[in-house]
Amino acid sequence: MARTEYYDDPTAPKPNSMVVAASAVVTDDHGRILLQRRRDNDLWALPGGGMDLTDSLPGTAVREVREETGLDVEITGLVGTYTDPKHIIAYTDGEVRRQFNVCFTARITGGQLEISDESTELRFVPPEEIQQLPMHHTQRLRLQHFLEQCEKPYLG
Repeated sequence: MARTEYYDDPTAPKPNSMVVAASAVVTDDHGRILLQRRRDNDLWALPGGGMDLTDSLPGTAVREVREETGLDVEITGLVGTYTDPKHIIAYTDGEVRRQFNVCFTARITGGQLEISDESTELRFVPPEEIQQLPMHHTQRLRLQHFLEQCEKPYLG
């Protein structure tokens, strides 16, 4: 299933669902950030996804990282909340969503890096190389907030 992301686009379809989601900035011992190249839109992104009714938000981030990358992680902090109504995601099955995403920081506790059916590539990327990757600007915003290392999380 393919997806198209819109931002502040008057031609974007109207949303028909709201999804609570979590993502995680996972770093390795060298300060590189784990990113995945998404299969559904071919863009680089943080691992993350929708919350199940039986999940907590931190639990969602841990589960999604495991499902999408094979790594076990522990949540270590909060980057911010991302609820911009200008960001619309449309799927080929007809779902058009707004997403309420909480982005956490996490450290690796185990597992083995392996590609899932949701991605075509996984990579630990040095911060200075992130700008060169094709990525939706909402993902860049989360990474920028992480790299700024602000005392307080972003609330938006």
